[in-house]
Amino acid sequence: MSDVLERAEVLSKKDTELAKTASRLLSAGSESELHVKLADGQELVLPGAAARLLRRLLTEMSKGNAVTLIPVHAELTTQEAADFLNVSRPHLIAILKKGELRFHMVGTHRRVRFADLIAYQNKFEARRNAAMEELAAQAQELGMGY
Repeated sequence: MSDVLERAEVLSKKDTELAKTASRLLSAGSESELHVKLADGQELVLPGAAARLLRRLLTEMSKGNAVTLIPVHAELTTQEAADFLNVSRPHLIAILKKGELRFHMVGTHRRVRFADLIAYQNKFEARRNAAMEELAAQAQELGMGY
């Protein structure tokens, strides 16, 4: 894995419970900056955006879900991009060769910008939703009981 992505850890039951408690406490707070008291007594002030991100992170952890943070400007290997889309690497390579997803070369290796990967995923999702709506409309026209 690159330095952008880290392997997801399996959460222990204790970690899940701690995340659940922390998530509840943070959700009760305000949407502005977050004040955190460190073990050595220092107070750390986090901006509102970091506080919201921390709430979401803890909520997912409380459900036992592993979380990966990926900066929007990140460049992913083809394997990382395939893992993100939940497809095989050869399938991703085919998508790249068809020109459906932008990439660039770094030496002999392909790299995919995370922002481009998200744009591709959103476009694919929109096409899939349109196809499902069309199928549902056809089923209703034919009186298939859906």
